[in-house]
Amino acid sequence: METTARHVECWLPDLQRFDPAHPLCALLREGDRVTNGAQGYLGGLSAYFHYDGELPAAALIREHLAGDAADACWLNADPAWIQPDMSGARLLACGHLPLGMEEAQALVEPLQAVFAEQGMALHVSTPQRWQLRVPADMFMPHFDAPEQALGEDLYDHLPQGPDGRRWRVLLNEVQVLLHQHPLNAQRRERGLPPVNSLWFWGGGVLPSHIDTALRGVIGEDLLLLALAHRAGIPAQRRTVSTADAAQAGWLLDLQDQSADAIAGEWWPCLQALSKRVPMLLSFASGERCLHRPWHRWRFWRGRA
Repeated sequence: METTARHVECWLPDLQRFDPAHPLCALLREGDRVTNGAQGYLGGLSAYFHYDGELPAAALIREHLAGDAADACWLNADPAWIQPDMSGARLLACGHLPLGMEEAQALVEPLQAVFAEQGMALHVSTPQRWQLRVPADMFMPHFDAPEQALGEDLYDHLPQGPDGRRWRVLLNEVQVLLHQHPLNAQRRERGLPPVNSLWFWGGGVLPSHIDTALRGVIGEDLLLLALAHRAGIPAQRRTVSTADAAQAGWLLDLQDQSADAIAGEWWPCLQALSKRVPMLLSFASGERCLHRPWHRWRFWRGRA
Protein backbone atom coordinates (compact mmCIF):
# COMPACT_ATOMS: atom_id res chain seq x y z
CA MET A 1 0.00 0.00 0.00
CA GLU A 2 1.36 3.41 -0.99
CA THR A 3 1.73 6.21 1.50
CA THR A 4 -0.66 9.15 1.38
CA ALA A 5 2.14 11.39 0.03
CA ARG A 6 2.17 9.42 -3.24
CA HIS A 7 -1.43 9.86 -4.31
CA VAL A 8 -4.44 12.15 -4.23
CA GLU A 9 -7.11 10.68 -1.97
CA CYS A 10 -10.66 11.22 -3.14
CA TRP A 11 -13.26 10.79 -0.38
CA LEU A 12 -16.52 9.62 -1.95
CA PRO A 13 -20.08 8.66 -0.89
CA ASP A 14 -21.07 5.04 -0.22
CA LEU A 15 -20.12 2.75 -3.11
CA GLN A 16 -23.67 1.39 -3.43
CA ARG A 17 -24.84 4.82 -4.62
CA PHE A 18 -22.96 4.33 -7.90
CA ASP A 19 -24.64 2.13 -10.50
CA PRO A 20 -22.43 0.14 -12.93
CA ALA A 21 -23.00 2.71 -15.71
CA HIS A 22 -21.61 5.57 -13.63
CA PRO A 23 -18.39 6.93 -15.22
CA LEU A 24 -16.51 6.55 -11.93
CA CYS A 25 -16.90 2.78 -12.21
CA ALA A 26 -14.49 2.83 -15.16
CA LEU A 27 -11.72 3.82 -12.72
CA LEU A 28 -12.77 1.02 -10.36
CA ARG A 29 -12.51 -1.56 -13.13
CA GLU A 30 -9.05 -0.30 -14.13
CA GLY A 31 -7.64 0.13 -10.61
CA ASP A 32 -6.65 -2.24 -7.83
CA ARG A 33 -8.77 -2.90 -4.77
CA VAL A 34 -6.88 -2.33 -1.52
CA THR A 35 -7.69 -2.98 2.11
CA ASN A 36 -10.94 -1.40 3.27
CA GLY A 37 -10.73 1.85 5.20
CA ALA A 38 -12.93 3.63 7.72
CA GLN A 39 -16.69 3.88 7.34
CA GLY A 40 -18.91 6.93 7.74
CA TYR A 41 -18.27 10.63 8.13
CA LEU A 42 -16.78 10.62 11.63
CA GLY A 43 -14.93 7.39 10.94
CA GLY A 44 -13.32 8.95 7.90
CA LEU A 45 -12.26 12.08 9.77
CA SER A 46 -10.75 9.96 12.53
CA ALA A 47 -8.75 8.02 9.94
CA TYR A 48 -7.33 11.18 8.38
CA PHE A 49 -6.63 13.04 11.62
CA HIS A 50 -5.30 11.67 14.91
CA TYR A 51 -6.05 13.08 18.37
CA ASP A 52 -6.59 11.86 21.91
CA GLY A 53 -10.08 10.83 23.02
CA GLU A 54 -13.35 11.61 21.23
CA LEU A 55 -13.46 14.20 18.47
CA PRO A 56 -14.08 17.64 20.10
CA ALA A 57 -15.98 18.88 17.04
CA ALA A 58 -17.57 21.89 18.74
CA ALA A 59 -14.29 23.36 20.01
CA LEU A 60 -12.60 22.79 16.64
CA ILE A 61 -15.41 24.43 14.68
CA ARG A 62 -15.65 27.36 17.11
CA GLU A 63 -11.91 27.98 16.95
CA HIS A 64 -11.94 27.78 13.15
CA LEU A 65 -14.84 30.22 12.81
CA ALA A 66 -14.38 32.60 15.73
CA GLY A 67 -10.89 31.97 17.10
CA ASP A 68 -12.03 32.07 20.74
CA ALA A 69 -12.30 28.41 21.77
CA ALA A 70 -9.23 28.78 24.04
CA ASP A 71 -9.25 26.12 26.79
CA ALA A 72 -13.02 26.25 27.38
CA CYS A 73 -15.34 23.27 27.01
CA TRP A 74 -17.68 23.46 24.01
CA LEU A 75 -20.67 21.47 22.79
CA ASN A 76 -22.38 21.70 19.41
CA ALA A 77 -26.04 22.72 19.68
CA ASP A 78 -26.96 22.71 16.01
CA PRO A 79 -30.45 23.73 14.81
CA ALA A 80 -32.52 20.66 14.02
CA TRP A 81 -35.88 19.54 12.70
CA ILE A 82 -37.67 16.66 14.39
CA GLN A 83 -40.93 15.14 13.21
CA PRO A 84 -43.32 13.47 15.70
CA ASP A 85 -44.77 10.11 14.66
CA MET A 86 -46.80 7.30 16.21
CA SER A 87 -43.86 5.90 18.18
CA GLY A 88 -42.02 9.08 19.18
CA ALA A 89 -40.09 11.68 17.17
CA ARG A 90 -37.51 11.36 14.40
CA LEU A 91 -34.53 13.54 13.59
CA LEU A 92 -35.04 14.60 9.96
CA ALA A 93 -32.41 17.32 9.55
CA CYS A 94 -29.56 18.85 11.49
CA GLY A 95 -27.13 21.54 10.37
CA HIS A 96 -28.52 21.62 6.81
CA LEU A 97 -31.72 23.62 7.22
CA PRO A 98 -32.40 26.69 5.05
CA LEU A 99 -31.72 29.39 7.62
CA GLY A 100 -30.28 32.92 7.51
CA MET A 101 -28.23 34.64 10.21
CA GLU A 102 -31.05 36.99 11.24
CA GLU A 103 -33.40 34.02 11.63
CA ALA A 104 -30.81 32.11 13.62
CA GLN A 105 -30.27 35.04 15.99
CA ALA A 106 -34.02 35.45 16.45
CA LEU A 107 -34.45 31.77 17.31
CA VAL A 108 -31.56 31.83 19.76
CA GLU A 109 -32.71 34.92 21.68
CA PRO A 110 -35.38 33.26 23.87
CA LEU A 111 -33.09 30.26 24.49
CA GLN A 112 -30.28 32.27 26.06
CA ALA A 113 -31.96 32.61 29.46
CA VAL A 114 -32.56 28.84 29.67
CA PHE A 115 -28.90 28.10 29.08
CA ALA A 116 -27.72 30.96 31.30
CA GLU A 117 -29.57 29.37 34.24
CA GLN A 118 -27.33 26.33 33.72
CA GLY A 119 -24.17 28.42 33.49
CA MET A 120 -23.92 28.01 29.72
CA ALA A 121 -23.85 30.48 26.83
CA LEU A 122 -25.18 29.76 23.33
CA HIS A 123 -23.16 31.17 20.42
CA VAL A 124 -24.18 31.33 16.75
CA SER A 125 -21.03 30.82 14.71
CA THR A 126 -22.95 30.42 11.45
CA PRO A 127 -26.70 30.03 10.78
CA GLN A 128 -26.18 26.25 10.72
CA ARG A 129 -23.54 25.87 13.44
CA TRP A 130 -24.32 26.83 17.02
CA GLN A 131 -22.15 26.06 20.06
CA LEU A 132 -22.64 26.01 23.79
CA ARG A 133 -19.84 27.18 26.06
CA VAL A 134 -20.10 24.76 28.97
CA PRO A 135 -18.62 25.21 32.48
CA ALA A 136 -15.50 23.10 32.90
CA ASP A 137 -16.88 21.39 36.01
CA MET A 138 -20.21 20.40 34.42
CA PHE A 139 -20.61 16.70 33.64
CA MET A 140 -21.18 16.15 29.94
CA PRO A 141 -22.34 12.69 28.82
CA HIS A 142 -21.66 11.20 25.41
CA PHE A 143 -23.90 12.56 22.65
CA ASP A 144 -24.37 10.80 19.32
CA ALA A 145 -23.39 12.72 16.19
CA PRO A 146 -26.15 13.71 13.74
CA GLU A 147 -25.11 11.07 11.20
CA GLN A 148 -25.77 8.38 13.83
CA ALA A 149 -29.30 9.59 14.54
CA LEU A 150 -30.74 10.93 11.27
CA GLY A 151 -34.01 9.21 10.43
CA GLU A 152 -34.14 7.41 13.76
CA ASP A 153 -36.14 7.89 16.92
CA LEU A 154 -34.82 10.93 18.76
CA TYR A 155 -35.08 9.33 22.19
CA ASP A 156 -32.92 6.35 21.24
CA HIS A 157 -30.02 8.78 20.90
CA LEU A 158 -30.45 10.93 23.99
CA PRO A 159 -28.21 10.40 27.04
CA GLN A 160 -29.93 8.06 29.46
CA GLY A 161 -29.91 7.56 33.22
CA PRO A 162 -29.58 10.08 36.04
CA ASP A 163 -26.54 11.74 34.44
CA GLY A 164 -28.43 12.35 31.22
CA ARG A 165 -31.63 13.59 32.85
CA ARG A 166 -30.39 17.17 33.17
CA TRP A 167 -29.78 17.31 29.42
CA ARG A 168 -33.08 15.69 28.52
CA VAL A 169 -34.96 18.23 30.64
CA LEU A 170 -32.95 21.06 29.10
CA LEU A 171 -33.68 19.84 25.58
CA ASN A 172 -37.40 19.61 26.39
CA GLU A 173 -37.44 23.26 27.53
CA VAL A 174 -35.66 24.28 24.34
CA GLN A 175 -38.14 22.38 22.18
CA VAL A 176 -41.12 24.06 23.89
CA LEU A 177 -39.65 27.52 23.29
CA LEU A 178 -38.83 26.78 19.66
CA HIS A 179 -42.27 25.28 19.03
CA GLN A 180 -43.85 28.50 20.31
CA HIS A 181 -41.52 30.81 18.37
CA PRO A 182 -43.44 32.90 15.80
CA LEU A 183 -40.65 32.49 13.28
CA ASN A 184 -41.41 28.78 13.01
CA ALA A 185 -45.05 29.54 12.19
CA GLN A 186 -43.79 31.83 9.43
CA ARG A 187 -41.47 29.14 8.14
CA ARG A 188 -44.32 26.64 7.91
CA GLU A 189 -46.39 29.16 5.95
CA ARG A 190 -43.48 29.50 3.51
CA GLY A 191 -43.21 25.74 3.14
CA LEU A 192 -39.95 25.52 5.09
CA PRO A 193 -39.22 22.97 7.82
CA PRO A 194 -39.34 24.37 11.36
CA VAL A 195 -36.30 24.65 13.57
CA ASN A 196 -37.96 22.90 16.50
CA SER A 197 -35.03 21.35 18.35
CA LEU A 198 -31.28 21.43 18.87
CA TRP A 199 -28.85 18.56 18.51
CA PHE A 200 -26.10 18.31 21.11
CA TRP A 201 -22.91 16.58 19.95
CA GLY A 202 -19.14 16.83 19.63
CA GLY A 203 -18.34 18.09 23.12
CA GLY A 204 -14.85 18.69 24.48
CA VAL A 205 -11.87 20.99 24.75
CA LEU A 206 -9.68 22.13 21.87
CA PRO A 207 -6.87 19.55 21.50
CA SER A 208 -3.33 20.81 21.94
CA HIS A 209 -2.27 19.19 18.69
CA ILE A 210 -3.62 17.05 15.86
CA ASP A 211 -1.52 14.79 13.66
CA THR A 212 -2.15 13.87 10.04
CA ALA A 213 -0.31 12.31 7.13
CA LEU A 214 -2.16 14.60 4.71
CA ARG A 215 -0.39 17.52 3.07
CA GLY A 216 -3.59 19.49 2.49
CA VAL A 217 -7.35 19.24 2.00
CA ILE A 218 -9.88 20.50 -0.52
CA GLY A 219 -13.47 20.57 0.70
CA GLU A 220 -16.45 22.47 2.07
CA ASP A 221 -17.10 20.60 5.31
CA LEU A 222 -16.46 22.91 8.27
CA LEU A 223 -15.15 20.21 10.58
CA LEU A 224 -12.74 18.95 7.94
CA LEU A 225 -11.44 22.48 7.36
CA ALA A 226 -11.18 23.03 11.13
CA LEU A 227 -9.17 19.84 11.58
CA ALA A 228 -6.81 20.82 8.78
CA HIS A 229 -6.33 24.26 10.33
CA ARG A 230 -5.54 22.77 13.73
CA ALA A 231 -3.16 20.22 12.16
CA GLY A 232 -1.29 23.06 10.44
CA ILE A 233 -1.87 21.96 6.84
CA PRO A 234 -3.35 24.10 4.03
CA ALA A 235 -7.07 23.88 3.31
CA GLN A 236 -8.77 25.11 0.14
CA ARG A 237 -12.43 25.58 -0.59
CA ARG A 238 -13.72 23.09 -3.13
CA THR A 239 -14.00 24.38 -6.68
CA VAL A 240 -13.35 22.76 -10.03
CA SER A 241 -10.10 24.71 -10.33
CA THR A 242 -8.76 23.72 -6.88
CA ALA A 243 -9.75 20.09 -7.51
CA ASP A 244 -8.03 20.16 -10.91
CA ALA A 245 -4.82 21.33 -9.21
CA ALA A 246 -4.84 18.68 -6.46
CA GLN A 247 -1.41 17.24 -5.73
CA ALA A 248 -0.20 13.98 -4.22
CA GLY A 249 -0.73 13.97 -0.47
CA TRP A 250 -3.94 16.01 -0.65
CA LEU A 251 -7.48 14.93 0.21
CA LEU A 252 -10.33 15.90 -2.14
CA ASP A 253 -13.60 15.67 -0.19
CA LEU A 254 -16.60 14.71 -2.33
CA GLN A 255 -18.34 12.43 0.20
CA ASP A 256 -21.21 14.92 0.59
CA GLN A 257 -21.94 15.01 -3.16
CA SER A 258 -24.57 12.94 -4.96
CA ALA A 259 -23.64 10.35 -7.57
CA ASP A 260 -25.28 12.56 -10.20
CA ALA A 261 -23.18 15.59 -9.17
CA ILE A 262 -20.01 13.49 -9.36
CA ALA A 263 -21.00 12.19 -12.82
CA GLY A 264 -21.68 15.73 -14.01
CA GLU A 265 -19.76 18.53 -12.32
CA TRP A 266 -16.82 16.52 -10.95
CA TRP A 267 -16.21 13.73 -13.45
CA PRO A 268 -14.10 15.75 -15.95
CA CYS A 269 -11.83 16.77 -13.08
CA LEU A 270 -11.53 13.23 -11.71
CA GLN A 271 -10.86 11.84 -15.15
CA ALA A 272 -8.08 14.38 -15.72
CA LEU A 273 -6.57 13.69 -12.29
CA SER A 274 -6.55 9.95 -12.98
CA LYS A 275 -4.33 10.53 -16.02
CA ARG A 276 -1.91 12.78 -14.11
CA VAL A 277 -1.44 11.36 -10.60
CA PRO A 278 -2.20 8.15 -8.65
CA MET A 279 -5.63 8.37 -6.97
CA LEU A 280 -6.98 6.49 -3.98
CA LEU A 281 -10.75 6.30 -4.29
CA SER A 282 -12.04 5.99 -0.71
CA PHE A 283 -15.76 5.37 -0.29
CA ALA A 284 -17.67 6.29 2.86
CA SER A 285 -18.82 2.67 3.01
CA GLY A 286 -15.18 1.57 3.47
CA GLU A 287 -14.18 0.23 0.04
CA ARG A 288 -10.97 1.61 -1.48
CA CYS A 289 -9.41 1.41 -4.92
CA LEU A 290 -5.96 2.62 -6.00
CA HIS A 291 -5.83 3.91 -9.58
CA ARG A 292 -2.53 4.83 -11.26
CA PRO A 293 -2.28 6.81 -14.50
CA TRP A 294 -1.05 3.80 -16.50
CA HIS A 295 -4.05 1.75 -15.38
CA ARG A 296 -6.12 3.37 -18.14
CA TRP A 297 -4.31 1.04 -20.56
CA ARG A 298 -5.87 -1.98 -18.89
CA PHE A 299 -8.25 -2.23 -21.81
CA TRP A 300 -8.72 -5.98 -21.25
CA ARG A 301 -10.76 -5.33 -18.10
CA GLY A 302 -14.34 -5.44 -19.32
CA ARG A 303 -17.38 -3.98 -17.69
CA ALA A 304 -18.42 -5.61 -14.42
